[in-house]
Amino acid sequence: MPEPAASVPLRPWSRVWRYLAALGVAALLWVVVAIDVLFSRDDAVPRDDMDVLTAALVLDMALGVVALALLPLRRRRPVLVAGLTAALSSVSASAVGASTLAAVSMSTRRRWAGAAVVGVVWAVAGAFYQGLYRPALPGVGSSIQYMLVTWAVTIAVYVASVATGFYIGARRELLDTLQERAETAEREQALKAEAARESERTRIAREMHDVLAHRISLVAMHAGALTYRTDLTPAETAGTAAIIEENAHHALVELRQVLGVLRAGSSDLEGQTEPPQPSLRELGSLLAETAEAGTPVRLDAAGLAEPGGGASSEGGTDTDALATIPGTLSRTAFRIVQEALTNARKHAPGEAVMLRLAREGDNLTVEVSNPAPRTAPRGVPGAGLGLTGLQERASLAGGVLTHGVDDTGAFLVTASLPWEHR
Repeated sequence: MPEPAASVPLRPWSRVWRYLAALGVAALLWVVVAIDVLFSRDDAVPRDDMDVLTAALVLDMALGVVALALLPLRRRRPVLVAGLTAALSSVSASAVGASTLAAVSMSTRRRWAGAAVVGVVWAVAGAFYQGLYRPALPGVGSSIQYMLVTWAVTIAVYVASVATGFYIGARRELLDTLQERAETAEREQALKAEAARESERTRIAREMHDVLAHRISLVAMHAGALTYRTDLTPAETAGTAAIIEENAHHALVELRQVLGVLRAGSSDLEGQTEPPQPSLRELGSLLAETAEAGTPVRLDAAGLAEPGGGASSEGGTDTDALATIPGTLSRTAFRIVQEALTNARKHAPGEAVMLRLAREGDNLTVEVSNPAPRTAPRGVPGAGLGLTGLQERASLAGGVLTHGVDDTGAFLVTASLPWEHR
């Protein structure tokens, strides 16, 4: 059974014209009845009969007014109001206008049970009015053919009213469905826009962190050396200051490049080459900077070489082996190594770091380990989101990243990234 259409609030004019239509039908039918009982006869009407006919016309009008007064309740009690107004039409022709409007209003709910019950009341009321009530009036005759025709017209009017109500209800339901779809589409569009903004904010934060964390940590380490080392010669102090200046300059340049990429739209980037992103090809420079900051790194890239070859160096790299790693994977791995080394410098300054790169099946494995600090380090404060960002980056690349202290007491960061084919 179809669901009833929602009760749509009517605007003032929509409400007024419905009452005016019901009132107009009631007045027209009352005039027709008055002409039928008073003026459609050849002989004069006796006084007693005239009193009865006048009382019948007054009753007809009064019941028509009562039927009109019930109409405001039709939206809360549709079946009850439709049934009562139909019952009033059994002795009042002027109630037919109100009962028609009530039948249409009830049918907009599209409930067959209510329509059937009210239909029975309509049929009984029409038969009673034409077969018993009207012939009982003095001087008013009626033939069987006339009664059947008028009763059939009554049934036809009710069927037309129900069909109209069902159509209105279906149309309202369609409009409600379309409106709901439009509102749902707007909400989904707003959610997509918000998700895009959130994704863009996350991307900006990740890129800014990757660019600045490494350089700023180097600046902080060397600045800390100037703060706590009072035994440095003027040449050593000048060299350290030069390193700080150089790394600050690099940080500004890289920050400017990242902001330029993030601010540029697709139309702005047409015909332009995006600034190159760092990859494992620059791993040598990264390890050299880390060693210069007092954190030696041992690289084991033997797992990347062809069988029979290998690469293992103190602060060096096998360029040929690193060149075999696809571009996107190489960039992701570089950022992971960069952040892991930054954390090692911050939390275990001066401790040696072991870096292992290996291709294991269809995955690239990146392992960075360093002795876990026994005390809280004194250095650059962190937001605590570096490792979380690494996990997100690895997940976006289709891999996984884990971190924690292993059985030997070393802090181990391990990433497994799917190997991309060119």
